Amino acid sequence: MSPQVLALSAFTKPGLIPGSRDSKDQLITIVPVTVAAVVSTYMLTRYFRGQSDPKSRINQTINKDSPKVVHSFDVEDIGNKVVYCRCWRSKKFPYCDGAHSKHNEETGDNVGPLIIKKRNAAGQKIPE
Repeated sequence: MSPQVLALSAFTKPGLIPGSRDSKDQLITIVPVTVAAVVSTYMLTRYFRGQSDPKSRINQTINKDSPKVVHSFDVEDIGNKVVYCRCWRSKKFPYCDGAHSKHNEETGDNVGPLIIKKRNAAGQKIPE
């Protein structure tokens, strides 16, 4: 008889009702099967988590030695318009070079650049 059938048949034996005393034979069957199921589930979970797609990491190349990548810019220094990368794939990072298009095709993502434009004192857009 297979181990699965033995394990299932153990549940049909008398004495497995909560509050009743289980026999030694029933425990000898149930405990190893339960331990094997728990260990197998744990190992499979660890295995499949380790197999995650490397493209799922957002930042694959920019300042990998830094614990957090931060860039700061003064508004006065950006000119009339600046386009920043949000997909982390740009060769001109932190500026956008259009690499998000390829990233979106490969991953099904919909990320695009951050575009910042200046307005004049009257609140009108300044021509590019």
